Amino acid sequence: MLKNYFKTAFRTLQRNKVYSFTNIIGLSLGLACAMLIILYIMDEVSYDKYHKNVSQIYRITSERIKNDGSNSIEGKDGNTGYFQGPRFTAGIPEIKAFVRYQNNQKDIQTGTEIKSQEMFYVDSSFFSVFSFPLLSGNPKTVLLEPNSVVISEDLAKKQFGTTSAQGKIIMVKNEANKFVPYAVSGVAKRCPQNSSIKFDMLMPLQVPAETESAKENWFNTFLNTFVLLNAGADEKAVVAKMKKVYETDAGEAIKMVAQKYGINTNTRYQLQAFTDMHLSKEYAASNGLTGASNPVFSYILSGIALFILLIACINFINLTVARSVKRAKEIGIRKVVGGDRKQLIAQFLGESFILCFMAFIFAIALVQLVLPLFNELSNKALAISYLFDAKLIGGYLVLFIVTSLLAGFYPALVLSKYNPVQTLYSRFTIGGKNYLQKGLVVLQFTLSSFLIIGTFTIYAQFNYLTNEPLGYDDSNLITVNTWGMKRTDAALIEQELLKSASIAEVAFKNAGSWGTVAKINGETTIDFSYETVNEKYLPLLKIPILQGRNFSKELPSDSTHSVLINEAFAAKAGLKNPIGQEINFWYNDNEKYRVVGVVKNYHYEALTRSISPQVFTMKPGNGLGKTFIKISPHTTSASLAHIEKTFKKLFPLSPYTYAFTDAENRKQYDSEAKWKQIMLFSAVLTIFISCIGLFGLSVLSAEKRTKEIGIRKVLGATVAGIATSLSKDFLKLVIISLFVAMPLAWLAASKWLENYPYRISLSWWMFAAAATLVVFIAMATVSFQAIKAAVANPVKSLRSE
Repeated sequence: MLKNYFKTAFRTLQRNKVYSFTNIIGLSLGLACAMLIILYIMDEVSYDKYHKNVSQIYRITSERIKNDGSNSIEGKDGNTGYFQGPRFTAGIPEIKAFVRYQNNQKDIQTGTEIKSQEMFYVDSSFFSVFSFPLLSGNPKTVLLEPNSVVISEDLAKKQFGTTSAQGKIIMVKNEANKFVPYAVSGVAKRCPQNSSIKFDMLMPLQVPAETESAKENWFNTFLNTFVLLNAGADEKAVVAKMKKVYETDAGEAIKMVAQKYGINTNTRYQLQAFTDMHLSKEYAASNGLTGASNPVFSYILSGIALFILLIACINFINLTVARSVKRAKEIGIRKVVGGDRKQLIAQFLGESFILCFMAFIFAIALVQLVLPLFNELSNKALAISYLFDAKLIGGYLVLFIVTSLLAGFYPALVLSKYNPVQTLYSRFTIGGKNYLQKGLVVLQFTLSSFLIIGTFTIYAQFNYLTNEPLGYDDSNLITVNTWGMKRTDAALIEQELLKSASIAEVAFKNAGSWGTVAKINGETTIDFSYETVNEKYLPLLKIPILQGRNFSKELPSDSTHSVLINEAFAAKAGLKNPIGQEINFWYNDNEKYRVVGVVKNYHYEALTRSISPQVFTMKPGNGLGKTFIKISPHTTSASLAHIEKTFKKLFPLSPYTYAFTDAENRKQYDSEAKWKQIMLFSAVLTIFISCIGLFGLSVLSAEKRTKEIGIRKVLGATVAGIATSLSKDFLKLVIISLFVAMPLAWLAASKWLENYPYRISLSWWMFAAAATLVVFIAMATVSFQAIKAAVANPVKSLRSE
């Protein structure tokens, strides 16, 4: 009997190739989407779980609590300094071991080539706490010697052409700008893709002797500290003991810092589970930890996948019911010859399972085809082999059964209850108003309209972020980092660069991002971004001075007693007349400066952040490690050649790299760019699948009104009139969906835009454009079937009358 069901189902699907193909394509797209999202989420939740003792590994974090009786949290930090790991471990028996993890850059020399290499300083316990396998070397001793280095198998192949690199020498530049030999003490296997810790080079962490005695180092944060707790240790009890250790060990330093710096907060240390770090919104992975992700992305993608799969199942239902009139006689004959309703339901469910099985096979092929594109969009390195995990196979089996039942059960119930007498005498019609099918179409197009409006919003915001004036000129601007460049080198660099006519201007600034605090007129304490520049920096970038003047080379006091501030600094400090006001770096022997100018606010960070207070200085003791070079238009090749030649000549022992500022600015919005593509892809896919469902409903309507259309044509109705009559009902459904989608989309878009301090205003054209697009696509879909029904020969439809 079962064999007969499947044989009949196959023959039915073969006879209706277009119908079968359409159903399989719709389901395949939905299933492929679900599979891709499952891959993504599987990778997200699997981060760092491969470590042997992962349930006992925690990261030390901290909260700054206001000391005003409110106990409100002023800020949170996932980083620590040198002290927290060893001091907490020494004072708390439940802490078995600690590891500090600090990222850095080192220049390494291979023959005559010098390149910059990311590396990490770690404690010798690194391989005891974390389960990173070594291809060679003893995990307990590889990081004990000061001039030892552990490298990854990838770096070993790159440097030495083999993974058998233990004992070989790597020349590394030290703090004195000299290359010294480091012996390779171990070679580690490549870090897993789903790891927050990824390294190619590890070096022993050495804490300066003077640091150990400086209690103020409790308050420096620049590295990650991980602790391994004893099995069964109570996390809350450990946190309570951390509080006691901190108050005892840092008690004097806490009082001194409060008095000296005017800091009115307390620090409360916490423990963050290592496996929570990747998807944490409060303490995200940072300072050399990779792969930090916002869990909201997983929720959004899961929602998109769920709705696309649901729409695919809706289409299956609509198309199956739409074809039911064609199969009415078949059902009538089966009932007359003894077939009962259970057998008919089994047959139709069998057809559903066959279609779903084919769709699953096609979906797997589709996933394999689009996986490279999906990896690029999601910034992952997923592989199709992830799909064949034992748990996932079980999950897909459940998904297959649920999808098959969801897509086939309702049509099976509808088709199996047809009256055999009516079907055999061609007096059968599909009764009712088809509220379910129409409601499902409204749901489909509501979601499609929602995604289209969301896509328009993301596109508009992305264009705003990438095209909004930044307040300075970043065109034809090249930057070169030279870490450790002396102040005396700046004049020589400028002189050599300007020997080429293609170089228009040269200026200098500190490398990296600096920040500090100071008192204004001995009262208000304010934190700010601290920039060290020369007098040509602001004119090169065309940043206006609103009050006062720029730095002057003719005034030596500008280097030691003058600063510039931006508008945000003046506003936060409450300075109505900033010129001449005093800024006191009281923590540094009361360094006092006078404000000589106010700089117009400009976006020195991405537009995803508000402009914060900024101070400019020419202090001689601060380094100028970043060179800004303005080149003449249309001279890129000549300029780059001259710049490279100049820096390699002046700094032969430093790696040379350059960047175009406008390109770097665009890179800040890579996340928005990827989500723009994901939303566009989702919107297109959703409306495509929705149109398949709409097509199914239009077929159902045409089948139901076949005789009506025939009578209308006999009585003189035109093709255009009949097509309009068939289409207007669907237009109503689409309009209803737009009325539902638009307020929801407006609320969602408004909420999303709140994440941006600088953003677009929602405009009517986004909603009008989305409505026009949806209506056009829907009517194009329906019109095909409407016109086909309108031009059909009325004799055939009226023959039985």
